[in-house]
Amino acid sequence: MENNKKYVWEDVIHTIKKLDPKKLEVVKATLPIVLEHGEAITTRFYQRMFENHPELRNVFNQTHQRTGHQPKALANAVYAAAAHIEDMSGIMPALERIGQKHRSLQIKPEQYPIVGENLLAAIKETLGDAATDEILDAWADAYEVISDVFIRMEDVLYKTSENQPGGWAGFKDFVIDRKVQESEVITSFYLKPKDGARLPSYLPGQYITIKVDLPQEEYTHVRQYSLSDRPGLEYFRISVKREDSLEEGDPAGIVSTSLHNVYQEEDILPITSPAGDFYLDVNSEEPVVLISGGVGLTPMMSMLNTIIEKQPSRKVTYIHAAMNGKVHAFREHVKDVAATHDNVRSYVIYQTPTDEDRQEHRFDKEGYITLDWLKETLPSNQAQFYFCGPTPFMKAVNKALKEWGVPQEHIHYEFFGSAGDLES
Repeated sequence: MENNKKYVWEDVIHTIKKLDPKKLEVVKATLPIVLEHGEAITTRFYQRMFENHPELRNVFNQTHQRTGHQPKALANAVYAAAAHIEDMSGIMPALERIGQKHRSLQIKPEQYPIVGENLLAAIKETLGDAATDEILDAWADAYEVISDVFIRMEDVLYKTSENQPGGWAGFKDFVIDRKVQESEVITSFYLKPKDGARLPSYLPGQYITIKVDLPQEEYTHVRQYSLSDRPGLEYFRISVKREDSLEEGDPAGIVSTSLHNVYQEEDILPITSPAGDFYLDVNSEEPVVLISGGVGLTPMMSMLNTIIEKQPSRKVTYIHAAMNGKVHAFREHVKDVAATHDNVRSYVIYQTPTDEDRQEHRFDKEGYITLDWLKETLPSNQAQFYFCGPTPFMKAVNKALKEWGVPQEHIHYEFFGSAGDLES
Protein backbone atom coordinates (compact mmCIF):
# COMPACT_ATOMS: atom_id res chain seq x y z
CA MET A 1 0.00 0.00 0.00
CA GLU A 2 1.33 3.44 -0.89
CA ASN A 3 1.22 5.64 2.18
CA ASN A 4 2.71 9.10 2.12
CA LYS A 5 3.62 8.73 5.80
CA LYS A 6 6.07 5.90 5.09
CA TYR A 7 9.00 8.09 4.27
CA VAL A 8 10.65 9.85 7.18
CA TRP A 9 10.18 13.55 6.67
CA GLU A 10 12.97 14.48 9.07
CA ASP A 11 15.46 12.68 6.83
CA VAL A 12 14.42 14.90 3.94
CA ILE A 13 14.63 18.07 6.01
CA HIS A 14 18.08 17.27 7.34
CA THR A 15 19.53 16.55 3.93
CA ILE A 16 18.29 19.74 2.25
CA LYS A 17 21.07 21.84 0.76
CA LYS A 18 21.46 24.96 2.86
CA LEU A 19 21.19 28.29 1.10
CA ASP A 20 23.96 30.83 1.46
CA PRO A 21 22.70 33.23 4.19
CA LYS A 22 23.06 36.23 1.89
CA LYS A 23 21.03 34.54 -0.83
CA LEU A 24 18.44 33.53 1.74
CA GLU A 25 18.03 37.18 2.72
CA VAL A 26 17.58 38.13 -0.94
CA VAL A 27 14.86 35.51 -1.36
CA LYS A 28 13.09 36.73 1.77
CA ALA A 29 13.32 40.36 0.67
CA THR A 30 11.85 39.63 -2.76
CA LEU A 31 9.01 37.35 -1.58
CA PRO A 32 6.43 40.20 -1.64
CA ILE A 33 7.33 40.98 -5.26
CA VAL A 34 7.01 37.34 -6.25
CA LEU A 35 3.66 37.12 -4.48
CA GLU A 36 2.38 40.26 -6.20
CA HIS A 37 3.37 39.02 -9.68
CA GLY A 38 3.06 35.30 -9.00
CA GLU A 39 0.29 34.45 -11.45
CA ALA A 40 1.83 36.55 -14.22
CA ILE A 41 5.18 34.79 -13.66
CA THR A 42 3.71 31.28 -13.67
CA THR A 43 1.46 32.00 -16.66
CA ARG A 44 4.49 33.12 -18.64
CA PHE A 45 6.43 30.12 -17.29
CA TYR A 46 3.95 27.64 -18.75
CA GLN A 47 3.92 29.49 -22.07
CA ARG A 48 7.71 29.34 -22.29
CA MET A 49 7.99 25.75 -21.16
CA PHE A 50 5.42 24.49 -23.67
CA GLU A 51 7.08 26.51 -26.46
CA ASN A 52 10.49 25.05 -25.63
CA HIS A 53 9.31 21.56 -24.63
CA PRO A 54 5.97 20.84 -26.33
CA GLU A 55 6.26 17.19 -25.31
CA LEU A 56 5.34 18.26 -21.77
CA ARG A 57 1.82 19.05 -22.99
CA ASN A 58 1.41 15.28 -22.73
CA VAL A 59 1.79 15.59 -18.95
CA PHE A 60 -0.06 18.76 -17.96
CA ASN A 61 -3.84 19.24 -18.04
CA GLN A 62 -4.36 21.83 -20.76
CA THR A 63 -7.86 22.69 -19.51
CA HIS A 64 -6.35 23.89 -16.26
CA GLN A 65 -3.95 26.01 -18.28
CA ARG A 66 -6.78 27.71 -20.16
CA THR A 67 -8.79 28.40 -17.02
CA GLY A 68 -5.76 29.73 -15.14
CA HIS A 69 -6.20 27.22 -12.30
CA GLN A 70 -2.79 25.61 -12.76
CA PRO A 71 -0.74 28.85 -12.97
CA LYS A 72 -2.45 30.11 -9.82
CA ALA A 73 -1.82 26.84 -8.00
CA LEU A 74 1.84 26.85 -9.01
CA ALA A 75 2.27 30.47 -7.93
CA ASN A 76 0.86 29.64 -4.50
CA ALA A 77 3.07 26.56 -4.19
CA VAL A 78 6.27 28.39 -5.19
CA TYR A 79 5.55 31.22 -2.78
CA ALA A 80 4.74 28.89 0.11
CA ALA A 81 7.85 26.76 -0.44
CA ALA A 82 10.12 29.82 -0.67
CA ALA A 83 8.54 31.40 2.41
CA HIS A 84 9.22 28.22 4.43
CA ILE A 85 12.53 27.32 2.83
CA GLU A 86 14.40 27.31 6.15
CA ASP A 87 12.01 24.72 7.58
CA MET A 88 9.53 23.15 5.18
CA SER A 89 8.05 20.87 7.83
CA GLY A 90 5.44 23.57 8.43
CA ILE A 91 3.96 23.03 4.98
CA MET A 92 4.47 19.27 4.89
CA PRO A 93 0.81 18.46 4.01
CA ALA A 94 0.93 20.71 0.96
CA LEU A 95 4.26 19.27 -0.16
CA GLU A 96 2.99 15.72 0.30
CA ARG A 97 -0.09 16.54 -1.80
CA ILE A 98 2.08 17.86 -4.63
CA GLY A 99 4.48 14.93 -4.36
CA GLN A 100 1.63 12.45 -4.63
CA LYS A 101 0.32 14.26 -7.73
CA HIS A 102 3.77 14.24 -9.28
CA ARG A 103 4.22 10.53 -8.64
CA SER A 104 0.83 9.76 -10.14
CA LEU A 105 1.61 11.89 -13.20
CA GLN A 106 5.08 10.32 -13.52
CA ILE A 107 7.03 13.54 -13.08
CA LYS A 108 10.72 12.59 -13.14
CA PRO A 109 13.92 14.21 -11.75
CA GLU A 110 15.18 15.15 -15.20
CA GLN A 111 12.16 17.40 -15.71
CA TYR A 112 12.94 19.63 -12.73
CA PRO A 113 15.84 21.50 -14.43
CA ILE A 114 13.50 22.25 -17.36
CA VAL A 115 11.01 23.75 -14.95
CA GLY A 116 13.71 25.73 -13.17
CA GLU A 117 15.19 27.18 -16.35
CA ASN A 118 11.83 28.39 -17.64
CA LEU A 119 10.64 29.62 -14.26
CA LEU A 120 13.70 31.83 -13.80
CA ALA A 121 13.37 33.13 -17.34
CA ALA A 122 9.71 33.93 -16.66
CA ILE A 123 10.69 35.85 -13.52
CA LYS A 124 13.17 37.86 -15.55
CA GLU A 125 10.68 38.60 -18.32
CA THR A 126 7.90 39.54 -15.92
CA LEU A 127 9.89 41.69 -13.49
CA GLY A 128 12.21 43.21 -16.10
CA ASP A 129 15.06 45.32 -14.69
CA ALA A 130 13.83 44.65 -11.15
CA ALA A 131 15.05 41.07 -11.54
CA THR A 132 18.76 41.71 -11.06
CA ASP A 133 21.43 39.04 -11.47
CA GLU A 134 21.71 38.88 -7.68
CA ILE A 135 17.99 38.18 -7.32
CA LEU A 136 17.92 35.59 -10.09
CA ASP A 137 20.97 33.84 -8.66
CA ALA A 138 19.37 33.67 -5.21
CA TRP A 139 16.10 32.30 -6.61
CA ALA A 140 18.01 29.77 -8.70
CA ASP A 141 19.52 28.37 -5.51
CA ALA A 142 16.16 28.48 -3.77
CA TYR A 143 14.59 26.50 -6.59
CA GLU A 144 17.38 23.93 -6.34
CA VAL A 145 16.58 23.43 -2.64
CA ILE A 146 12.84 23.13 -3.32
CA SER A 147 13.26 20.74 -6.23
CA ASP A 148 15.67 18.61 -4.19
CA VAL A 149 12.97 18.17 -1.55
CA PHE A 150 10.44 16.99 -4.13
CA ILE A 151 12.88 14.68 -5.92
CA ARG A 152 13.85 12.95 -2.67
CA MET A 153 10.26 12.67 -1.51
CA GLU A 154 8.98 11.40 -4.86
CA ASP A 155 11.80 8.86 -5.12
CA VAL A 156 10.43 7.17 -1.99
CA LEU A 157 6.88 7.33 -3.36
CA TYR A 158 7.96 5.74 -6.66
CA LYS A 159 9.82 2.92 -4.90
CA THR A 160 6.94 2.29 -2.49
CA SER A 161 4.42 2.20 -5.33
CA GLU A 162 6.48 -0.18 -7.45
CA ASN A 163 7.57 -2.54 -4.69
CA GLN A 164 4.26 -3.07 -2.89
CA PRO A 165 2.38 -6.34 -3.58
CA GLY A 166 0.70 -5.94 -6.96
CA GLY A 167 2.50 -2.65 -7.61
CA TRP A 168 4.06 -1.48 -10.85
CA ALA A 169 6.11 1.35 -12.35
CA GLY A 170 4.77 3.89 -14.82
CA PHE A 171 1.54 3.31 -16.73
CA LYS A 172 0.03 -0.16 -16.97
CA ASP A 173 -2.69 -1.33 -19.37
CA PHE A 174 -6.10 -2.03 -17.84
CA VAL A 175 -9.17 -3.40 -19.59
CA ILE A 176 -12.58 -1.79 -19.20
CA ASP A 177 -14.38 -4.86 -17.86
CA ARG A 178 -17.72 -3.13 -17.31
CA LYS A 179 -19.22 0.25 -18.10
CA VAL A 180 -22.26 1.20 -15.97
CA GLN A 181 -24.38 4.34 -16.23
CA GLU A 182 -25.01 5.66 -12.71
CA SER A 183 -26.98 8.82 -13.60
CA GLU A 184 -27.64 11.04 -16.59
CA VAL A 185 -24.11 12.45 -16.31
CA ILE A 186 -22.02 9.90 -14.37
CA THR A 187 -20.75 6.56 -15.68
CA SER A 188 -18.66 4.00 -13.80
CA PHE A 189 -15.77 2.11 -15.38
CA TYR A 190 -14.68 -1.19 -13.84
CA LEU A 191 -11.00 -1.68 -14.67
CA LYS A 192 -9.02 -4.91 -14.53
CA PRO A 193 -5.30 -5.38 -15.30
CA LYS A 194 -4.76 -6.68 -18.82
CA ASP A 195 -2.06 -9.07 -17.61
CA GLY A 196 -4.39 -10.59 -15.00
CA ALA A 197 -2.03 -9.73 -12.14
CA ARG A 198 -3.23 -8.98 -8.63
CA LEU A 199 -4.14 -5.41 -7.70
CA PRO A 200 -2.31 -3.39 -5.08
CA SER A 201 -4.23 -2.16 -2.09
CA TYR A 202 -4.85 1.54 -1.57
CA LEU A 203 -6.36 3.92 0.93
CA PRO A 204 -10.07 4.75 0.49
CA GLY A 205 -10.22 8.23 -1.04
CA GLN A 206 -7.13 7.91 -3.26
CA TYR A 207 -7.09 8.30 -7.05
CA ILE A 208 -5.49 6.90 -10.19
CA THR A 209 -4.20 8.69 -13.28
CA ILE A 210 -5.45 7.52 -16.66
CA LYS A 211 -3.88 8.24 -20.05
CA VAL A 212 -6.04 8.84 -23.12
CA ASP A 213 -4.77 9.06 -26.70
CA LEU A 214 -7.33 10.33 -29.20
CA PRO A 215 -6.79 10.38 -33.00
CA GLN A 216 -8.02 13.96 -33.29
CA GLU A 217 -5.76 15.25 -30.52
CA GLU A 218 -2.09 16.15 -31.02
CA TYR A 219 -1.11 15.38 -27.45
CA THR A 220 -1.88 12.72 -24.89
CA HIS A 221 -4.33 13.65 -22.15
CA VAL A 222 -3.88 12.52 -18.56
CA ARG A 223 -6.56 12.87 -15.91
CA GLN A 224 -6.86 11.84 -12.29
CA TYR A 225 -10.02 10.15 -11.04
CA SER A 226 -10.86 9.04 -7.52
CA LEU A 227 -11.41 5.33 -6.99
CA SER A 228 -15.09 4.98 -6.19
CA ASP A 229 -15.14 1.57 -4.53
CA ARG A 230 -13.32 0.03 -1.61
CA PRO A 231 -9.88 -1.59 -1.74
CA GLY A 232 -9.52 -5.37 -1.86
CA LEU A 233 -11.74 -6.07 -4.86
CA GLU A 234 -10.75 -7.63 -8.19
CA TYR A 235 -11.17 -4.33 -10.01
CA PHE A 236 -10.56 -0.60 -9.74
CA ARG A 237 -13.65 1.52 -10.27
CA ILE A 238 -13.76 5.13 -11.37
CA SER A 239 -17.02 7.04 -11.80
CA VAL A 240 -16.70 9.87 -14.30
CA LYS A 241 -18.95 12.87 -14.81
CA ARG A 242 -19.44 13.86 -18.45
CA GLU A 243 -18.39 17.50 -18.64
CA ASP A 244 -20.62 18.92 -21.37
CA SER A 245 -20.28 22.41 -22.84
CA LEU A 246 -22.47 24.68 -20.72
CA GLU A 247 -22.33 27.75 -22.93
CA GLU A 248 -20.87 28.94 -26.20
CA GLY A 249 -17.11 29.18 -26.06
CA ASP A 250 -16.93 26.79 -23.11
CA PRO A 251 -15.53 23.53 -24.55
CA ALA A 252 -16.74 20.17 -23.33
CA GLY A 253 -14.34 18.01 -21.36
CA ILE A 254 -12.17 16.14 -23.86
CA VAL A 255 -11.42 13.14 -21.67
CA SER A 256 -14.74 12.80 -19.86
CA THR A 257 -16.81 12.97 -23.06
CA SER A 258 -14.47 10.49 -24.76
CA LEU A 259 -14.79 8.05 -21.89
CA HIS A 260 -18.58 8.32 -22.04
CA ASN A 261 -19.03 8.33 -25.81
CA VAL A 262 -16.00 6.57 -27.32
CA TYR A 263 -14.53 4.08 -24.86
CA GLN A 264 -16.39 0.80 -24.53
CA GLU A 265 -16.03 -2.47 -22.65
CA GLU A 266 -12.86 -4.38 -23.61
CA ASP A 267 -11.05 -1.14 -24.54
CA ILE A 268 -7.68 -0.41 -22.92
CA LEU A 269 -6.86 2.39 -20.47
CA PRO A 270 -3.26 2.85 -19.26
CA ILE A 271 -3.20 3.91 -15.59
CA THR A 272 -0.75 4.58 -12.78
CA SER A 273 -1.05 2.95 -9.38
CA PRO A 274 -3.20 4.67 -6.71
CA ALA A 275 -1.94 7.83 -5.06
CA GLY A 276 -3.20 10.76 -3.02
CA ASP A 277 -3.09 12.32 0.44
CA PHE A 278 -6.88 12.52 0.94
CA TYR A 279 -8.04 9.28 2.49
CA LEU A 280 -10.03 7.77 5.34
CA ASP A 281 -8.13 7.05 8.54
CA VAL A 282 -8.86 3.33 8.67
CA ASN A 283 -7.03 2.95 11.99
CA SER A 284 -9.56 5.12 13.82
CA GLU A 285 -13.00 4.20 15.14
CA GLU A 286 -14.10 7.82 15.56
CA PRO A 287 -17.47 8.76 14.04
CA VAL A 288 -17.22 9.93 10.45
CA VAL A 289 -19.26 12.47 8.49
CA LEU A 290 -18.92 12.24 4.71
CA ILE A 291 -20.20 15.25 2.77
CA SER A 292 -20.19 15.37 -1.02
CA GLY A 293 -21.47 17.61 -3.77
CA GLY A 294 -22.08 16.35 -7.31
CA VAL A 295 -19.37 14.02 -8.57
CA GLY A 296 -17.45 14.73 -5.35
CA LEU A 297 -19.18 11.60 -4.10
CA THR A 298 -16.58 9.35 -5.77
CA PRO A 299 -13.97 9.25 -2.96
CA MET A 300 -16.82 9.15 -0.41
CA MET A 301 -18.16 5.95 -1.96
CA SER A 302 -14.79 4.30 -1.42
CA MET A 303 -14.78 5.47 2.21
CA LEU A 304 -18.37 4.42 2.87
CA ASN A 305 -17.94 0.98 1.30
CA THR A 306 -14.74 0.46 3.29
CA ILE A 307 -16.42 1.31 6.58
CA ILE A 308 -19.37 -1.04 6.07
CA GLU A 309 -17.01 -3.85 5.07
CA LYS A 310 -14.13 -3.35 7.50
CA GLN A 311 -15.50 -1.24 10.38
CA PRO A 312 -19.14 -2.33 10.88
CA SER A 313 -19.39 -0.66 14.29
CA ARG A 314 -17.97 2.70 13.22
CA LYS A 315 -20.71 5.33 13.01
CA VAL A 316 -20.91 7.17 9.69
CA THR A 317 -23.24 9.85 8.41
CA TYR A 318 -23.28 10.41 4.67
CA ILE A 319 -24.66 13.69 3.29
CA HIS A 320 -24.87 14.18 -0.47
CA ALA A 321 -25.91 17.33 -2.32
CA ALA A 322 -26.91 17.34 -6.00
CA MET A 323 -29.01 19.36 -8.41
CA ASN A 324 -31.71 16.67 -8.50
CA GLY A 325 -32.30 12.94 -8.78
CA LYS A 326 -31.45 12.82 -12.50
CA VAL A 327 -27.79 13.50 -11.83
CA HIS A 328 -27.53 11.74 -8.47
CA ALA A 329 -25.33 8.64 -8.78
CA PHE A 330 -25.36 5.69 -6.35
CA ARG A 331 -28.60 6.91 -4.73
CA GLU A 332 -30.10 3.45 -4.37
CA HIS A 333 -26.84 1.91 -3.16
CA VAL A 334 -26.45 4.43 -0.34
CA LYS A 335 -30.14 4.13 0.54
CA ASP A 336 -29.82 0.34 0.79
CA VAL A 337 -26.63 0.59 2.86
CA ALA A 338 -28.30 2.92 5.36
CA ALA A 339 -31.34 0.65 5.55
CA THR A 340 -29.30 -2.49 6.25
CA HIS A 341 -26.49 -1.14 8.48
CA ASP A 342 -27.29 0.26 11.91
CA ASN A 343 -24.09 2.32 11.97
CA VAL A 344 -24.96 4.28 8.78
CA ARG A 345 -27.26 7.26 8.32
CA SER A 346 -27.70 9.10 5.03
CA TYR A 347 -29.23 12.40 3.93
CA VAL A 348 -29.83 13.92 0.51
CA ILE A 349 -30.02 17.60 -0.42
CA TYR A 350 -31.37 18.65 -3.84
CA GLN A 351 -30.94 22.18 -5.07
CA THR A 352 -33.71 21.99 -7.69
CA PRO A 353 -35.64 18.75 -7.20
CA THR A 354 -37.85 17.45 -10.00
CA ASP A 355 -41.54 16.68 -9.62
CA GLU A 356 -40.62 13.00 -9.54
CA ASP A 357 -38.10 13.64 -6.75
CA ARG A 358 -40.88 15.23 -4.71
CA GLN A 359 -43.39 12.48 -5.43
CA GLU A 360 -40.89 9.74 -4.55
CA HIS A 361 -39.60 11.60 -1.44
CA ARG A 362 -36.04 11.25 -2.68
CA PHE A 363 -34.48 14.07 -0.68
CA ASP A 364 -34.34 15.35 2.89
CA LYS A 365 -33.65 19.02 2.24
CA GLU A 366 -34.24 21.40 -0.64
CA GLY A 367 -31.71 24.10 -1.39
CA TYR A 368 -28.22 24.20 0.07
CA ILE A 369 -26.31 22.75 2.98
CA THR A 370 -26.24 25.14 5.95
CA LEU A 371 -24.75 25.23 9.42
CA ASP A 372 -28.18 25.34 11.07
CA TRP A 373 -29.21 22.20 9.17
CA LEU A 374 -25.98 20.41 10.11
CA LYS A 375 -26.59 21.24 13.79
CA GLU A 376 -30.16 19.94 13.56
CA THR A 377 -29.17 16.76 11.69
CA LEU A 378 -25.91 15.61 13.28
CA PRO A 379 -25.72 14.45 16.90
CA SER A 380 -22.69 16.67 17.53
CA ASN A 381 -19.60 18.13 15.92
CA GLN A 382 -17.46 15.40 17.49
CA ALA A 383 -16.48 13.52 14.34
CA GLN A 384 -13.97 13.35 11.54
CA PHE A 385 -15.37 15.33 8.58
CA TYR A 386 -14.46 14.48 4.98
CA PHE A 387 -15.85 16.50 2.08
CA CYS A 388 -15.39 16.93 -1.65
CA GLY A 389 -17.25 18.69 -4.46
CA PRO A 390 -17.33 21.95 -6.44
CA THR A 391 -15.23 24.71 -4.89
CA PRO A 392 -18.19 26.96 -3.85
CA PHE A 393 -19.78 23.95 -2.15
CA MET A 394 -16.56 23.10 -0.30
CA LYS A 395 -16.11 26.71 0.81
CA ALA A 396 -19.61 26.67 2.30
CA VAL A 397 -18.98 23.37 4.10
CA ASN A 398 -15.58 24.47 5.38
CA LYS A 399 -17.00 27.77 6.68
CA ALA A 400 -19.89 26.01 8.42
CA LEU A 401 -17.62 23.47 10.13
CA LYS A 402 -15.24 26.15 11.37
CA GLU A 403 -18.09 28.29 12.69
CA TRP A 404 -19.36 25.20 14.51
CA GLY A 405 -16.00 24.84 16.22
CA VAL A 406 -14.80 21.69 14.46
CA PRO A 407 -11.01 21.48 15.00
CA GLN A 408 -8.88 21.93 11.90
CA GLU A 409 -7.35 18.49 12.36
CA HIS A 410 -10.83 16.95 12.02
CA ILE A 411 -11.51 18.67 8.68
CA HIS A 412 -10.35 16.81 5.56
CA TYR A 413 -11.07 17.76 1.95
CA GLU A 414 -9.84 17.38 -1.59
CA PHE A 415 -10.01 19.58 -4.67
CA PHE A 416 -10.65 18.01 -8.04
CA GLY A 417 -7.87 19.33 -10.29
CA SER A 418 -5.51 22.08 -9.14
CA ALA A 419 -5.53 22.86 -5.46
CA GLY A 420 -7.38 25.98 -4.44
CA ASP A 421 -8.08 28.06 -1.34
CA LEU A 422 -11.19 27.52 0.79
CA GLU A 423 -10.58 30.59 2.93
CA SER A 424 -10.82 33.29 0.25
